Amino acid sequence: MKDRVDCKQQRDDDIYASAPLRRLLDAQTHVLKPALQRCFGVHALLLGASFDDVPPALPMLGCWARLLLAGGRYQGDLRAAADEPLPFIDDAFELVLLRHALEVAPQPPSLLDEAIRVLAPGGVLALTGVHPISGWSPWFYWHARGKPPALQMPWRLRHQLELAGLEVEQVQRVGSAWPGRKTTRHAPAGASVFGGGYVLLARKRRRLATPLRLKPALVRVPANNRLSPGTRRSAAP
Repeated sequence: MKDRVDCKQQRDDDIYASAPLRRLLDAQTHVLKPALQRCFGVHALLLGASFDDVPPALPMLGCWARLLLAGGRYQGDLRAAADEPLPFIDDAFELVLLRHALEVAPQPPSLLDEAIRVLAPGGVLALTGVHPISGWSPWFYWHARGKPPALQMPWRLRHQLELAGLEVEQVQRVGSAWPGRKTTRHAPAGASVFGGGYVLLARKRRRLATPLRLKPALVRVPANNRLSPGTRRSAAP
């Protein structure tokens, strides 16, 4: 009974369930959709900040693992402490989608490192968040009820991803400039120069195959001092 009351209280306090942020989430999903539709594989991971967050419908991805990050813990398909490594093996997912998860993570850099670890070579990492330099920032802090979010600068995330060996394919601001303003019909695919949110798309480079170094074998010269056809004299001792 207590768990149900706690869950209801968490949902009531869920800022990501508010109408302005739902519109921002929709705009971010709209911008990411063309790139995510091209992702394929067996496993994908959604790490979100909202109780109502659901994975996008992607026909070429088979199985989703869904985790909610709230109150310093992971909930959803499994339960674990958020300050511990993600409970998945290395290179487990072809797609890792972090929807505002870094904003509520106890240690955002560690969570990003973990997302990179569980991403398979050639896989896609997609990030969304509220832009710190926007009209959304003061609104976001005001509605956080004493729990200041860790808003991330996209250029800093890009730098961290590039240092980790990922290739950043897209960084874009999206959504309306202010929380109370709806996006206009003329805004292209939810994109906006002064948008209150951002999307970032990066790909993990595939590991290069290391060629074997062939060691030349020694060839013994016969007693008649003649080599067989096709044998190089430089290989003889």
